[in-house]
Amino acid sequence: MTTPACPCGRPEPYPRCCGRFHAGTAAAPTAEALMRSRYSAFVRLDAGYLLRTWHPRTRPARLDLDPGTRWTGLDILDTADGSAFHTTGTVTFRASYRGGSLHERSRFERVDGAWVYVDGEFLD
Repeated sequence: MTTPACPCGRPEPYPRCCGRFHAGTAAAPTAEALMRSRYSAFVRLDAGYLLRTWHPRTRPARLDLDPGTRWTGLDILDTADGSAFHTTGTVTFRASYRGGSLHERSRFERVDGAWVYVDGEFLD
């Protein structure tokens, strides 16, 4: 039996891809990797991970995820900075769900060495 590919769109199985970030056994090395892992967390309804990887300055007190939302794919459209050599970065993406899509440019920063989501701008 084969393990299905990670929801983030990478071909690796979930446990070797975003699953290790969700489990806390590894940290996302780039802003794009964090973006992909956050998308997978939305797919898997992992509000705890989403809150842990949200900048303390902009993090909501709680997050209510809709179990009825069926996420169907993630397309990374552009990245700027966000590598191991940067302290900030942006990722522009389109996250599709049954009935529509979300197009956003997300901002990321490092806090204590770890990438976190700051905020996003909806593009259409």
